[in-house]
Amino acid sequence: MIFKEKIKNRYQINKRNLPWRNTTDPYKVWISEIILQQTQVSQGLPYYHRFVSEFPTVTELANADEDHILKLWQGLGYYSRARNLHYSAKVIRDNYNSNFPSDYYHIKKLKGVGDYTAAAISSFCFKLPYAVLDGNVYRLLSRYFGIDAPIDTSTGKKKFMEISQELICVKEPDIYNQAIMEFGSLQCRPKNPNCAKCILKSTCYSYETELVSLLPIKSKLSKIVDKYFNFIIFISGSHTFIHKRKNGIWKSLYQFPLIEGEFSFDELKSQSEWRDLINNKEVNLKYSSSTITHKLTHQRIHAIFHHVEIEDLYSKEYMRVNLSELQNYPTPRLIEKYIQGLDH
Repeated sequence: MIFKEKIKNRYQINKRNLPWRNTTDPYKVWISEIILQQTQVSQGLPYYHRFVSEFPTVTELANADEDHILKLWQGLGYYSRARNLHYSAKVIRDNYNSNFPSDYYHIKKLKGVGDYTAAAISSFCFKLPYAVLDGNVYRLLSRYFGIDAPIDTSTGKKKFMEISQELICVKEPDIYNQAIMEFGSLQCRPKNPNCAKCILKSTCYSYETELVSLLPIKSKLSKIVDKYFNFIIFISGSHTFIHKRKNGIWKSLYQFPLIEGEFSFDELKSQSEWRDLINNKEVNLKYSSSTITHKLTHQRIHAIFHHVEIEDLYSKEYMRVNLSELQNYPTPRLIEKYIQGLDH
């Protein structure tokens, strides 16, 4: 088929020299694929190098401390990816004798691994004919074949999967899968693709019918939720207080005491969470930061950091740490950036 041959030829000539393309080690490919979920190559590349340098084998990752892993991951976001990597590394160590599983179905059983990642590892490392289907492939197939089925519905996903499997090159599934993802990423871009210079334009349905800007189709748009965070930086001499989150998108990361809501500091003091925090102790507000807006995929966080002097904070939930050591703890990017700007 013209489609397959053209994108494979283009890939062989113009492919980017990326480290995970120069290995068939499933552990390293797995690390790269998890990092590149929701992350661009340019951002993910230094994290990949740090991870495989710090944890060159799955056993070393499995044996690592979670805080150490999260600190290395800090700034990438979607921290459940790092926690899932750690969990699955321990599964591979304990259940597979530290040998990475070599078939699609056992790979897919690993926590944090879905259809796409299982197909990528299976084809890149073991040459198994499972088609990858990520955002780049959805976009390319939708435009090239003129598929108007919404990509965020079960019906649409099933249709795209069927087409993807029909297209897979059985003899070279690794090359084909890399080629179609690369083409979607670099050529068939989400916005302003250079269709006039595209090698597929003569047989592309969307180019002929001027539908490029309308495809692929999503049935619904995600609503952005605004949240208001008040972080309390209690200062006791040269120390402050932090705790490890037990849930949410920042689970297992450290943060200052948090009270949610759109409050001024005076309004904050009337909240029950505040009274529970200070337990009738005397406090003195040094200053409050300006509002910092932090954008996530489906949330817009408006955060204020209140610097409050207190003699001590007697709480089993919070740990006392030296202000100068705050950067040693894995924290959400929002807090990390704020800490970096503090004058200790």
